[in-house]
Amino acid sequence: MVSKQIHQKAMDLGFVSFGISKAGFMEEEAQRLDKWLNQHYHGEMSYLENHFDKRVDPSLLVPGAKSVISLAYNYYHPDKQKDVSAPKISMYAYGKDYHKVVRKKLNTLFEYIKTLCGSIEGRVFVDSAPVLERDWAKRSGLGWIGKNTMLINPKKGSFFFLGEIITDLELEYDHPIKDYCGTCTKCIEACPTEAIHPEGYIMDGKKCISYLTIELKSAIPETFHDSMDGWMFGCDICQQVCPWNRFSEEHEETMFLPEPALLDMTKQDWENLTEDVFETLFQGSAVKRTKYSGLKRNIQFVTGFKP
Repeated sequence: MVSKQIHQKAMDLGFVSFGISKAGFMEEEAQRLDKWLNQHYHGEMSYLENHFDKRVDPSLLVPGAKSVISLAYNYYHPDKQKDVSAPKISMYAYGKDYHKVVRKKLNTLFEYIKTLCGSIEGRVFVDSAPVLERDWAKRSGLGWIGKNTMLINPKKGSFFFLGEIITDLELEYDHPIKDYCGTCTKCIEACPTEAIHPEGYIMDGKKCISYLTIELKSAIPETFHDSMDGWMFGCDICQQVCPWNRFSEEHEETMFLPEPALLDMTKQDWENLTEDVFETLFQGSAVKRTKYSGLKRNIQFVTGFKP
């Protein structure tokens, strides 16, 4: 009964998917993560090596953890940048920083749970701590992890953010669903940097355009000069070609609406981007993570523009 009440409140707050899994040590996921790190697929993302134990054991994040509540928040929007020759920004960064928007809703949900259940312990997470979000979402039945390593929901696609509430409250648990990627290899074939393993399900982060334009702080290797497809911040290619995203529906979150000024920017506008315009255009945006200097580096790399 309590699980159903929490589910309904989550839907009222705007979440599009909800599931609960039993908290516990993630043995299979730990082995997979260790192998991935040992193959150095994480590149310069050294933080992924930190707090390994916490990533695979929620009780180290919340003592006595019994449940992991996984939630998805839609960010799909059909509007696109008007100049097709302009360098591109990943859809998730069109609006305000999702960390703050989704965290606020998770906090509201957790406070509601406390009113239902009294004195409980727990923490909320939005891509901000050592939590294997996709794996917990998979365990909670929100979807399967596809060949592009994204979580895919059979009714919603994959254009959504993930968040979690880890708590010492015992709840009714959901179950994983099957993998519906089948024989499809569209994401593998479409990736211009060949970041996805030929058999799928493994991402070489060092080759991913999102990594190259956001996480990589040193110079982008020249070997990628002709394979960035114009992306200056993030990349949506493997999601754009995924057949399951035909079910994506426009979000209703005003904070995620793209700024008209951003969509109106021409290729020349981007090439001549000043720091003042950057600060104005991306106030409260996830794009701030790459900083002005990083975005300028990316623009020059993908357009070949030399000021």
